[in-house]
This record gives sequence, structure tokens and C-alpha cells, in this order.
Amino acid sequence: MISIKNRDEILKMRESNRIVALLLHEVRELIKPGISTKELDEFAEDLIRKEGGIPAFKGYQIPGLKPFPGAICASINDCIVHGIPSPEKKLRDGDIIGIDVGVLKNGFYGDGAFTYIVGSSTEKIDRLLQVTKEALNRGIAAAHGIGTQLHEDPIVPNFGRKGKGPRLREGMTIAIEPMVNIGTNRVTEKGWEFFVADGSLSAHFEHTILITDNEPEILTRI
Repeated sequence: MISIKNRDEILKMRESNRIVALLLHEVRELIKPGISTKELDEFAEDLIRKEGGIPAFKGYQIPGLKPFPGAICASINDCIVHGIPSPEKKLRDGDIIGIDVGVLKNGFYGDGAFTYIVGSSTEKIDRLLQVTKEALNRGIAAAHGIGTQLHEDPIVPNFGRKGKGPRLREGMTIAIEPMVNIGTNRVTEKGWEFFVADGSLSAHFEHTILITDNEPEILTRI
């Protein structure tokens, strides 16, 4: 069943997603060579709780895997998504890292992601991030789920045929998150983590949006 949010529910969605946007803005200053993904995770959890939220990813369960241990997913270079924070994973100059975060507050979820450059960049990295951001922007523009559950209807894949699937209606909230690999589209799975099969770079951006009677409202705008 696709949930249509009322005014009070939309206000709660704005608040949980405000915390997501705040975190994705504030963590930018910490992303430098030498910091570990565990340190980033600790910063994220502290900020979320100070803002009155709960880290939505921490303890999240799916059959066959241990509960997710982090407040964020921290995915470096060829890790597409669900990178597990670790004190052994330290950022190096020239890396890219995708930070994905979920926040629960007042019974409603916020969700967003951003890929950051660590130190120096290259033309290849700049192009990858540009293309991934453009995919996100086009998805938002075309919208013209998320809510009381971290994943709720409508489930919209990052592929499909134009004109197919549920029609969006005012009051729906959707998380759009393209992931783009430089190399192959094949992946390898290691528990929670997904990697590009050929070891090439992958980028990930995500916004939660509210469907309105006009343009979509980006709830996680940084």
C-alpha cells in the first residue's frame, strides 16, 4: 500500500530529513586523508542523537545477516553501497567515499547519501560524480518510499520503462538513489557490502523528496 502523508506527517518527515541533510553537510569537514570510517560513524551517531533522532541503520536486520553495526554506510572507492564502518578503514588521498545515512525521529524516517572526494581529485572522478548527480537530478525532475518504515511502497528500481509502474501522487515521499560505476555493472556481494566486480570506482547520491502538486520538494537538500 502506498502511503499518502498528511500535513503533520510531512512536518515530521521534514524534521528527520533535516537531520540527514545536516549530517551530510557537517561530515564534509571531517573527510580528509587519515580519518577512519569508524570515526566518521561515531561523529554521525553523536550528531543524530544530539538532534533528537535515532540512527535508523544501526541494528537494521535482513534475513541471513547480522544486524548492521553502523549509524552510517561508509563505502570507499569500489564499494557500491552498505560499507561497514571500521577503525581499520582509513581514507587516503584520491579516494572517494559514499556516506549513506538514515534517521528516525517522531516515528518517521529520513534517508540520504552523498559521495565525497578525499583530498585531490582526477578528471575521471569528477566525471563520475557529475554523471551520478545528473542521474539523481533527472530522477527528481521526473517525479513532478519512505516514511514510517525505512523501506516502504512505492519501491522504484533504478531502471525500468517510461510510463510503467505506480503513478506518483501529491503527499508521497520517495528516496531516489542512483549508483553509478565507472566499469562493469556486475557486482560482488560480501555480507552487507556490495562491490564493483572489476574493482572500478562507484558513486552514490540520494535525496528524499516529497511529491507536491508542483515541483518535488527535496527534503534532504544539503
